[in-house]
Amino acid sequence: MTKETDEKPADGCPEGSPPLGNAARPESILVPLTHPNGVSIFPELSPSEQEQLSLEALDQAEESIIADSAESTDGGAGDNTSDGTASDAGYDSDSATSASTSAMSSVRDYMYENGRRYHRFREGSYNFPNDDVEQEREDMKHAMVKLLCSQKLHFAPIGENPQEMLDIGTGTGIWTIEMGDRFPSAHILGIDLSPIQPDWLPPNVRFMVDDVESPWLHPRNHFDYIHSRHTVMAVRDWMKLFRRAVEHLKIGGWIELQEIHHTPKSALAGGNGELPSDHPVARFWKHVTDGLAALGIDLDAVSDGRLSDMMHRAGFTNVTERVLHVPIGTWPKNKVLKTVGLYWRTILLDGLQAIALGPLTRGLGWNREQVELLLIEVRRAYFDNAPLMYMPFHVIYGQKP
Repeated sequence: MTKETDEKPADGCPEGSPPLGNAARPESILVPLTHPNGVSIFPELSPSEQEQLSLEALDQAEESIIADSAESTDGGAGDNTSDGTASDAGYDSDSATSASTSAMSSVRDYMYENGRRYHRFREGSYNFPNDDVEQEREDMKHAMVKLLCSQKLHFAPIGENPQEMLDIGTGTGIWTIEMGDRFPSAHILGIDLSPIQPDWLPPNVRFMVDDVESPWLHPRNHFDYIHSRHTVMAVRDWMKLFRRAVEHLKIGGWIELQEIHHTPKSALAGGNGELPSDHPVARFWKHVTDGLAALGIDLDAVSDGRLSDMMHRAGFTNVTERVLHVPIGTWPKNKVLKTVGLYWRTILLDGLQAIALGPLTRGLGWNREQVELLLIEVRRAYFDNAPLMYMPFHVIYGQKP
């Protein structure tokens, strides 16, 4: 799904922007595709086969994901293993057995060591912890987005020689560091409320503790590109942020947001695209959304073109919105999207308590026991592939005229 809010030239693209077809894709996808711990995801496939699979995954994610019938029609919540934990019916017996085993083990072994759970949200603007476990989960989110997007780090047509970049809410800094490697002539600044970034950096990358919703310390007309991802749970005043971005971007510079709308949908044929409101996962996210609203944060801000509309009203032109589908679970037929779904479900499950505690206790006045009771059925429901659950991933970018 693509929403373009400005008039375009005859080729169907914003002025100065490449087409959304092959020309907008990376010249060469980084293959072989690997998990964050370096283990190959598809060792049985050649680099060219992996590249083709990755491009097909991006096309399907933007149009319509094809479900794996073995995954989506079993109607259950997965098989139970001997230790009582749930696993995906059919996934371990997929034709790519080694890839499936590698995905299941390396995702969890590398990213979630010691089975650690989150016990609190950090106070203030950001609603996730910043401990080691949360940092690992954030890095997994980065890996998931790269898989979903055919390894693209950005969609805005920033050219090959941007000089000054800003990454808002940089977190562990993993995106900023990779952009520093990709654009060695650029100066890239990552800002965050927490000084949790590594010390070893490319020479053109630096980090600073800063609050993007406070007055900016940077010169006007300074940046070529401003990037923000996974900040919808933190930003309270998007219009103020966009107006400041207009002030601090150079003429012709770009801003890009990459945000997931955390309201689960259903890809079932013949349905209306909505997950039933009484489904445990839908109810969970409704509670989280209500709790964050009580704390001054609109988790639905990314929906219905609202951010792109605000971006336009703030003065940006060539505003473009692309929406990709992030599957929850291993129901897609495409092996890349199957792995994306495994990653995303793992991210959601391992952060379940951390996601819930702050909004539900601080925002809705629940006690911890009530939260834990809710999470029991939510964990079980996440393993059910039958509803073909997914979440929309919005890529929104605009240019300073």
